Amino acid sequence: MTKLSLWNKQEEKSFFTKMLEIVTPDQLFYTTNDEKHLAYWPKGYKGKKSTLQSRNTFIGSYTEKWIKDFITPISEELNAYSVHNMVCDEVGLTNKSPADVAICKTRKTVQKPEDILLLIEVKMSVIWNWEYNPEDGIVECIGDYTTHQGNPGLLRSDSMLKAIGKSINIRVSGFQASKIPIIIIW
Repeated sequence: MTKLSLWNKQEEKSFFTKMLEIVTPDQLFYTTNDEKHLAYWPKGYKGKKSTLQSRNTFIGSYTEKWIKDFITPISEELNAYSVHNMVCDEVGLTNKSPADVAICKTRKTVQKPEDILLLIEVKMSVIWNWEYNPEDGIVECIGDYTTHQGNPGLLRSDSMLKAIGKSINIRVSGFQASKIPIIIIW
């Protein structure tokens, strides 16, 4: 069995570092009154606040690809493939709402129910608080989830309900779907 490295602080830092190569800091970080760029508002922060929505899309895409790469060795041991954004209309996975990641018997994006071995819904989020310094380009961890006001996906009911709802829709879509295991990764 291949040794797998789980998501950790360094992986999260890599997310910010890689995303800063293609997006602006304002799409990833809040800016405080004193011009600090932070992943989350620190506990006790009393300054002007805004709501950052753009990061959710970036972290979603990044973590889905990360999970696909993470499970590829497992898929290979099963003589199967990790497929990102897999579609199978027969089990309720359409182009508008594909599976985040699936282990399948073929590497195609569009699958038949009998070729799907496992479905994975990815609801990972930023856990630690990070500060970005635009002068030197350094991203530095300044605290864990207990030091900021944000709620990681695991603690957000909307995130959990979305994943559970999608899983239920898949499960009740038909007999073929009832045999496919579903994992939700937070």
